[in-house]
Amino acid sequence: MIAPMSSGPKQQRGAAGPAGAAGAAERHEDGSTALSVAPPRAAAGVAGRPGLMRALNERLLLEHIRSVGRASRAELARTSGLSKPTVALALSTLEHDGLVRPAGLRTGVRGPAAVLYEICQDGAFVLGLDVGREYLRGAIADIAGGVRARASRPASKASARQRVAELLLLADELAAEAGITWRRVAQVVVGSPGVYDPARGALAVAANFPGWESPKVLVDLQRMLGPATFIENDIDLAALAERDMGHGRNVRSFCFVSVGTGIGMGLVIEGRLHRGAHGAAGEIAYLPLAEPEVVSATTARRHGLLEAVASAAAVVRAGRSGGLRRVASARHVFAAAAAGDTAAGAVVAQEARLIARAVSSVVAVVDPELVVLGGGIGRAPGFAEAVSGELGALVPFVPEVRVSALGQDAVVDGCLVLGLEMAWQRILDRT
Repeated sequence: MIAPMSSGPKQQRGAAGPAGAAGAAERHEDGSTALSVAPPRAAAGVAGRPGLMRALNERLLLEHIRSVGRASRAELARTSGLSKPTVALALSTLEHDGLVRPAGLRTGVRGPAAVLYEICQDGAFVLGLDVGREYLRGAIADIAGGVRARASRPASKASARQRVAELLLLADELAAEAGITWRRVAQVVVGSPGVYDPARGALAVAANFPGWESPKVLVDLQRMLGPATFIENDIDLAALAERDMGHGRNVRSFCFVSVGTGIGMGLVIEGRLHRGAHGAAGEIAYLPLAEPEVVSATTARRHGLLEAVASAAAVVRAGRSGGLRRVASARHVFAAAAAGDTAAGAVVAQEARLIARAVSSVVAVVDPELVVLGGGIGRAPGFAEAVSGELGALVPFVPEVRVSALGQDAVVDGCLVLGLEMAWQRILDRT
């Protein structure tokens, strides 16, 4: 089933242990990329019947192999404290279950060559899908974190039902490219705008996606993508990916601010994603940073005052009001500003001031070390520096402001990080 956004597996996201995951992105010599997410802490000090002890031993070894990549029996015995016969028995069971496999020999050391064991990459797969307004993006990773396929396709604005159907087409394309069947996908994570409303069994605060707040959307996603489908807020997923793979790896507290079609924030405090009482922490589009009288009540309620005056659509309106001709997108306004157009420059400067005011509200309460900007506007050349400059006049302690290291794939990468953690949790629970 599609899990509620405020309960269930939701509590796992961004928390691979008390301090959060410590993952990384690795690029191999063949150009492929891999995601690694630190496993949960192994259960310790548990006594019980022999079957339970065998399961705990297998889980302990599986977690260690996953964390180090490859290990020999002797290394596993030394690090786990288990006897070599116990390690041999556990490895035999894990190999039989298709979870680990021999991966060559370690040579060049004293004594006989040692067989190395690694995670069986083809044991299961995770699918991540990003529901954007302009594009649908996705990727498939194997259970060891290797990204097997990535793809994107333009998104239709016709209806929510058609958007769900296009997600399924994208998922089928990814599975075909990865060379796998659907039954081998252990976990699907969908990154979407909105917050789960348990009273309605549907998403809320997704006004930029017509029809997306209907309860039927979640029903259709479950029916078409399968029971192991989990939906999560897209900006929170981007923050999760940034924490494990991007600029957030070396800081304890930061916020990921996305500025584009919509405006949102994912907040990581002490290494963990902050959710809030209703799962709505980070909905900064509703900060009252515009005069209510210049925005209709309907727009304020559906989109928020900040989003009404600082989204990509608002930038286009401001550009046209300032005399810019043939402005079709915020990108055109920023390009004109970079080319020296005075009117466009004024629009960009006002946009930087608005976003800096929003960020300053967060800085004054949370005091993060870092602010990461994403989205089409957030990633625009020079915008991070402009926001940082405006922050200096608003708060006494200015955090570092950087552009996302993950670009347009931040949400998809967050889907894979969360999906891998959820899939591994089920594997570990059944060992």
